[in-house]
Amino acid sequence: MRVLVIGGHGKVARLLLPLLGEATAVFRNPDHQADVAATGAEPVVFDVEKASVDELAELIGGHEAVVWSAGAGGGNPARTYAVDRDAAIRSMDAAQRAGVRRYVMVSYFGAGPEHGVPPENGFFPYAEAKAAADAHLRASELDWTILGPSALTDEPGTGRIETAAQGATSGSVSRADVAAVVAAVLGEPGTAGRTINFNNGATPIAEAIKLP
Repeated sequence: MRVLVIGGHGKVARLLLPLLGEATAVFRNPDHQADVAATGAEPVVFDVEKASVDELAELIGGHEAVVWSAGAGGGNPARTYAVDRDAAIRSMDAAQRAGVRRYVMVSYFGAGPEHGVPPENGFFPYAEAKAAADAHLRASELDWTILGPSALTDEPGTGRIETAAQGATSGSVSRADVAAVVAAVLGEPGTAGRTINFNNGATPIAEAIKLP
């Protein structure tokens, strides 16, 4: 499967790319080309924030799946909405236009319209942006999976998680395990049409993602 990873220089993405058989990594800063190339992926400098649906469709064409792992990084509400909501939504529309049906969104545990973040909180724009993007994806005709990892850590990967379906509430999970979950769901068609919220836990990833 040839996978397009948007946000290819992010910490999760750089752990994910070596797990994929064939991947294109998309990122904005040309200074990051060497870092991305070192993962074995094909590096592509491309600004998703400014790209149109047609430009994104051209980028996505020729791939078999899209992974959205990009983000504005907080601190600027306008840019958060521009990237985490608007650009993400355009990428979904572009994937449909390009005929690439498989789409995996890296969101966060508890994302949605009932996120409960007050407007005065600095996290509010991100919570609103992700709620809108995730809703658009669920309403699309794509074979989507939304992943909701808890707070991210740089601990080594364990290969084991606990999902909300198992009773997990928001906790923490290593970036390495998030990358492993992304790779696992790409190889598991039964995860299409599902939202999987998860922490580190005791269940092997391959088993956990199959739980209803």
